[in-house]
Amino acid sequence: MLNLLLKLKKNDVLLIQYPFKKFYALQCRIARLKGAKTVTLIHDLGTFRRHKLTAEQEVKLLSLTDFIIVHNDSMKKWLETQGCLVPMCSLEIFDYLSDSNPSDAMQDNASHNHVVYAGALGERKNTFLYQLDALLGGCVMDLYGRGNLQTDLPWKNIHFKGFKASDDFIADAGGDWGLVWDGDSVDECSGNWGEYLRINNPHKASFYLRAGMPVIVWKQSAMAKFITENNLGIAIDSLKELSQVLTEMPKEKYQEMKSEVMSFKDKLNDGFFFKKAFAVALKTI
Repeated sequence: MLNLLLKLKKNDVLLIQYPFKKFYALQCRIARLKGAKTVTLIHDLGTFRRHKLTAEQEVKLLSLTDFIIVHNDSMKKWLETQGCLVPMCSLEIFDYLSDSNPSDAMQDNASHNHVVYAGALGERKNTFLYQLDALLGGCVMDLYGRGNLQTDLPWKNIHFKGFKASDDFIADAGGDWGLVWDGDSVDECSGNWGEYLRINNPHKASFYLRAGMPVIVWKQSAMAKFITENNLGIAIDSLKELSQVLTEMPKEKYQEMKSEVMSFKDKLNDGFFFKKAFAVALKTI
């Protein structure tokens, strides 16, 4: 890293992925001393993710850069409210590059009630699953991942599939929907994880879309507007609604959504959203 920083020249642009464990401030300062510009792409905010920073500390760090690519307008507004004056633009959604592809064949099923949930499975983050099984009448869920969540339970509608590599998942996950939900409640995305969903873009949403599945998101999440406006899935207030919403959805409505997702996934694989945001950054600085 030091060699790269020492090679910087005037008017160069250094892209920094944030958080950068130890040397974020150093990179920004050296770039400035050498007359280069920095663009920061936010992946996570420490104020929310691990609570290792206060909002004041986070903004102080981010104020060292020349431009910030944030997840969405909700994150942009939060940073501005906390006093961040650095120019920003919204990524909108994370791209997801993979050599794998889901099948292009549109299944003509009468029902579209097969839900998938994938990711790190933890007692703090995913305990809503303990309550969900009883609410899935008429639906089934495949659960992928690993962690300390108890999965050897007598579930009737949830089927634990273990860990699957991301490229393999994209190629053959086989579900109708991907669920984006965190916390210990089926009524809302609760606790710190839920609060974070109000301002961040979960990579999980991009992962499901890249696998050709429309997504189910919490209506109060930052992703809800983007997903619904682009017809890439649905937004619900509570998981208690899930079974009814899916079983009553007309087949034509689902197939229209599915078709939209199958086109949209190519944008994610091409890096479309990062390229667009980075172009704005270069024009601004």
